[in-house]
Amino acid sequence: MTEATTPTNFIRQIVAADKASGKHAGKVITRFPPEPNGYLHLGHAKSICLNFGIARDYAGTCNLRFDDTNPAREDIEFVEAIREDVRWLGLEWAEQRHASDYFEVFYRCALKLIADGKAYVCDLDADEVRAYRGTLTEPGRNSPYRERTVAENLDLFQRMRAGEFEDGARTLRAKIDMASGNINLRDPAIYRIRKQAHQNTGDAWPIYPMYDYAHCISDAVEGITHSLCTLEFEDHRPLYDWCLDQINLPAHPELAESIVAAGLSYAPSRPQQIEFARGNLDFTVMSKRKLMALVQDGLVDGWDDPRMPTLTGARRRGFPAAAIRLFWERAGISKQNSVIEYGVLEGCVREVLDATAARRMGVINPLRLVLQNLADDHIEVLDFPNHPKDEAFGRRSVQFSRELWIERDDFLEEPVKGFHRLVPGGEVRLRGAGIIRCDEVVRSAAGEVIELRCTLDADTRPGGSGADRKVKGTIHWVDARSAVAAEVRLYDRLFDVADPDDDTDGKTYRDHLNPGSRRTIRAWLEAGLAGASRESTWQFERLGYFVADRHDHTAAAPVFNRVVTLRDTWVKPAK
Repeated sequence: MTEATTPTNFIRQIVAADKASGKHAGKVITRFPPEPNGYLHLGHAKSICLNFGIARDYAGTCNLRFDDTNPAREDIEFVEAIREDVRWLGLEWAEQRHASDYFEVFYRCALKLIADGKAYVCDLDADEVRAYRGTLTEPGRNSPYRERTVAENLDLFQRMRAGEFEDGARTLRAKIDMASGNINLRDPAIYRIRKQAHQNTGDAWPIYPMYDYAHCISDAVEGITHSLCTLEFEDHRPLYDWCLDQINLPAHPELAESIVAAGLSYAPSRPQQIEFARGNLDFTVMSKRKLMALVQDGLVDGWDDPRMPTLTGARRRGFPAAAIRLFWERAGISKQNSVIEYGVLEGCVREVLDATAARRMGVINPLRLVLQNLADDHIEVLDFPNHPKDEAFGRRSVQFSRELWIERDDFLEEPVKGFHRLVPGGEVRLRGAGIIRCDEVVRSAAGEVIELRCTLDADTRPGGSGADRKVKGTIHWVDARSAVAAEVRLYDRLFDVADPDDDTDGKTYRDHLNPGSRRTIRAWLEAGLAGASRESTWQFERLGYFVADRHDHTAAAPVFNRVVTLRDTWVKPAK
């Protein structure tokens, strides 16, 4: 398996043309700018792969920037988790920055806007602002505070900065056009009063910039050339460009002298914003608010629950980072919103793991099998390849004795058409050991089949004269004497409908939680799997791909999560 070749899309065409023409001095500098108010999810991985991939393929750099302008929602826990997720995806940033690094720059830029008559302090409250804003079909009305003098606005804004006013008492608004057809240009707020301690700056700032204002200045300060964002920001691009044009940071280096004083690199640019369709998957929700609610309400076992669409959840589930990168490369970049089937992602996971996961045998629904013609103390060691397609994986020794575990599903007392495994009086090949015949079925007092008594055909053993004798079925097994007991968690999709957010039936995403999304069972595995390292991934032959849990797995108490089955067998649960 190899990852997809470098794709062609409209963003790459723009970047290639810019580089060829010498725009941005031939530089390519991108950034991934998450807000640290939650854990990254699979949708974020599309933006991560795009921004870092563009920088890599055009000899550029990519920054990791935390857009931390809303301290009420942000936490250092999320900062650390985001850093770890990006690195887990196999990517490394040129510089780590925070929007809070630029608070002084934002403030000085705001003073410039006020001095140029492009911003004013407004006393309208949030409800009044909405009333004045107008609608999509009706223009807005000017705030009664719009014509304050420059001197008055400077005085009030500096007093806002000094903490004289209560939360929400005033905002600083850009003076643009209350009749604009784009509501985002109807004098948007660019600063609000919020007396909330910040994770990086403490209580130094009682005012905080709004995202649309801070984001474009952050891009310019960092020298970003191509600001790649999702389609919901397309209507915000005129405001992005307005702020950059009015401030013109490259022409006013004194506005960012605090950046140099802080020892951070500063080479301001005039970035261009380019929008693309976000990454949507069916059978998931991607809203941070909804994911937060699932965690806080105990509907999942935390942000890294393997059923969650978070990157930390996907990692614990056992999805390889290479599979996520491959998935988003194949999904492509466009301007058209679409929903991709979850099964496509699982297909990429299988493709990567088929090439990278060593094989082992395990039994997750055990039925005891006794080979009656072997001595009670019979023990031998068989030789097995670790990977049937790659000799570089080497070989391993597997113990074989009189008592084995097989899958209960590999036996039927009353066989149906097409069933080629073990039946009373029938034969089947034990993987790597020879052909057996089922002679006797042992039942419990309740009538349940608890043991099969069989005979092993010695001539069909490896190297025997009948080793090539044909039977229709081959099954796997685990030696009962040396097997280790393990907890195996069988994970499935968290939701039982493709669009959990569709509330046309009066239900919410909570009503569509799949009750069968996790089952915990006791399994028997090859002895060597007890020593598997955490996060190591294996194919359990004929069953699927499994990963040693990154938190709970130990040699004394092995815990494995099912990553995916060998084939796409998902069926919508019955209602």
